[in-house]
Amino acid sequence: MDPSGTGFYKTRKCKKRTDYINSEPSFVVVVAIDFGTTSSGYAYAFTKEPECIHTMRRWEGGDPGVSNQKTPTTILLTPDRKFHSFGYAARDFYHDLDPSESKHWLYLEKFKMKLHTTANLSIDTDLHAANGKRVKALDIFAYALAFFKEQALKELSDQTGSEFDNNDVRWVITVPAIWKMPAKQFMREAAYKSGLVSRENAEQLIIALEPEAASIYCRKLRLHQMVDLGTHTTQNGFSPTDNVGSGMAQAKEHVRRNRQSRTFLVENVIGELWSELEEGDRYVVVDCGGGTVDLTVHQIRLPEGHLKELYKASGGPYGSIGIDYEFEKLLCRIFGQDFIDQFKIKRPAAWVDLMIAFESRKRAAAPERTNPLNINLPFSFIDYYKKFRGHSVEHALRKSNVDFVKWSSQGMLRMSPDAMNSLFKPTIDHIIQHLTELFEKPEVSNIKFLFLVGGFAESPLLQQAVQNMLQGRSRIIIPHDVGLTILKGAVLFGLDPSVIKVRRSPLTYGVGVLNRFVEGKHPAEKLLVKDGTRWCTDVFDTFIAADQSVALGEMVKRSYTPAKPSQQVIVIHVYCSEKEIVGFISEPGVKKCGTLRLDVSGTESTAPRREIQTLMQFGDTEIRAMAVDVSTGRTVKASIDFLSH
Repeated sequence: MDPSGTGFYKTRKCKKRTDYINSEPSFVVVVAIDFGTTSSGYAYAFTKEPECIHTMRRWEGGDPGVSNQKTPTTILLTPDRKFHSFGYAARDFYHDLDPSESKHWLYLEKFKMKLHTTANLSIDTDLHAANGKRVKALDIFAYALAFFKEQALKELSDQTGSEFDNNDVRWVITVPAIWKMPAKQFMREAAYKSGLVSRENAEQLIIALEPEAASIYCRKLRLHQMVDLGTHTTQNGFSPTDNVGSGMAQAKEHVRRNRQSRTFLVENVIGELWSELEEGDRYVVVDCGGGTVDLTVHQIRLPEGHLKELYKASGGPYGSIGIDYEFEKLLCRIFGQDFIDQFKIKRPAAWVDLMIAFESRKRAAAPERTNPLNINLPFSFIDYYKKFRGHSVEHALRKSNVDFVKWSSQGMLRMSPDAMNSLFKPTIDHIIQHLTELFEKPEVSNIKFLFLVGGFAESPLLQQAVQNMLQGRSRIIIPHDVGLTILKGAVLFGLDPSVIKVRRSPLTYGVGVLNRFVEGKHPAEKLLVKDGTRWCTDVFDTFIAADQSVALGEMVKRSYTPAKPSQQVIVIHVYCSEKEIVGFISEPGVKKCGTLRLDVSGTESTAPRREIQTLMQFGDTEIRAMAVDVSTGRTVKASIDFLSH
């Protein structure tokens, strides 16, 4: 074994374009799951009727003032950690438990962000339930996916009149484009654990990137399906009409037949907006979700209308839950951090209630609003505060220096519009700063349209901020049903994953190898002499550089020789960096991000030098690896693991 810890020597290096794409298996239906930070849902289309996208049946429950096309991403486990319920059902059941019981149940919400914020994510990463107990994140994600699998298969069985077979489904799960590889792999592992798909049949599941899905859907938009912020305004950015084309009699018939499912027609044409685009035109998709904001720049390629990613996805944890955190910080300023922490643990259901009350008022925030917003304080909040502090909530408000929140005699917090707007400010400022930086990039000049999608895009405050920042530089388009844009686009992506032809690599990827030592080029401390040969250790062998264009199906080939002919498994460490040019794996900012395992057992060869050729495919939403034993032509099992440390 050589000291650089790589277990192999680099033999030769070549890069070849191959249009290697897995042969597409055939499926009867594509089901996409939008597993969001704040809300989730699914949609599907039969491959024989790709223009009809059905979104899931209406959920039981629902909040006043909030459209319930999706269900909250909340999950409830019984005291013995078995799955109980998901969504509104989980929230309502938890809410109705007696406080003495509820503290034993495990209730989780807004847990998806953990995958984005955990630096060294692994299979063993934990989450905290509302009662403070720890649970394995993988179990929670697997329970949620199993729930969606069961719901979707049940609906498909009802629609087709017979038991629907999971093998006939192509599943698509959406994730933020800015997620790193471990988080994407984590979602895939959860899908295996949930029984959504099996490892042996991995291509039955596609991981789709949220802004890409939105982009694919936006291409199909007709003028009556969106709002152009520059030209005309509809009430709150949305018109209440259903977005089904008026002249489509057969469509109406279809919708009538499917009253219980929500059917959207995606005409098999390029929308009018798109017909204004010419070869090479650029547009930005700003996907504002609950947890993250994702920015993707696409360029149109005619005649097929394929998409090319122009600049690597950027963004950050600036979703709408940032406003909830600001509200929580405000409550801590008024009532004390110690009280809020205790209240959340001792009266978890009442805390959920308070946040639901805040959510519906949050949606009423608008730039020109003049009258205050009232937020109901649950009785147990008022009661518990009195016990905890010995004085009233009203007294706390008078004593605090927060003058824009008052106490209303009906038992409510009265927030001035300015107070509410100030809760939005940090989150919106982050988004605007990010957009400003993006628009300064040379590859992001002459942007024709900016599509604002995701649930947070409904916020008039955000819409106005984006308008002010752009100052007419490009048109702002908001699709109707903006919260379902990603879901519908993910279904279209599942029907044709090759629509995105070129992506940009977010990071530089490579492996550590030994190269022949060259005097004057290599630093002396990297010299290793082995059997009379001078080697340079820790050399970073680049597979792909950050922001490099990669075509769909493009392969990077490398050949490696095991250090010992008898080795059964070759373990190659994969490193990544945000820098484009990397010389050594020891440089600052270079992280070990994964392991490439090549199982060479059973491919014994008589050749004096054993050569293993690895093929890595980068143009997809996930990185794939294959390997061949050159002397025997046999395929070697290869897998990249981003989750083990």
